[in-house]
Amino acid sequence: MKGGEKVMTLSGMASWVGSMYPFGWALAGIMMVFLVIFCIAFYVYTSLAWSTILKKMKYKNYWLAWIPIVRIAPALQLGGFNWAWTFLILIPILGWIALLVLLTISLWKIFEKRKYPGWLSLSLVAIYIPLLSGIGIIAYLIIIGLVAWQKR
Repeated sequence: MKGGEKVMTLSGMASWVGSMYPFGWALAGIMMVFLVIFCIAFYVYTSLAWSTILKKMKYKNYWLAWIPIVRIAPALQLGGFNWAWTFLILIPILGWIALLVLLTISLWKIFEKRKYPGWLSLSLVAIYIPLLSGIGIIAYLIIIGLVAWQKR
């Protein structure tokens, strides 16, 4: 080696990475805050939309839209299924798939009762397809907003 050149040793690299460590934690913290804010906004928006849909369809206990997991029961009932099918959520994988199918059928019927095309309910299925999940979430949010607040 020529004089004046510095060689990065393993201990030197570790101290360099260690100096970046607080920045990494700060970035992770900021990302977590945004994730929590997004989740709260998603929950409030979907709860408002579903409670409005339930009110417009003259569902007696529209406030159930504000209770996580329980909010599935009114959608199933309005689609012509028994509310007890909600318990499929307790059966991993197969129960979840069956519940997704029942919910999609229920949403199809609900959308048609509200004078919207039933195929819009397929946005719910798109949420669970890896390459379409982002588009599916955005489509679902737009669609339930339209069904809830647009007059038809």
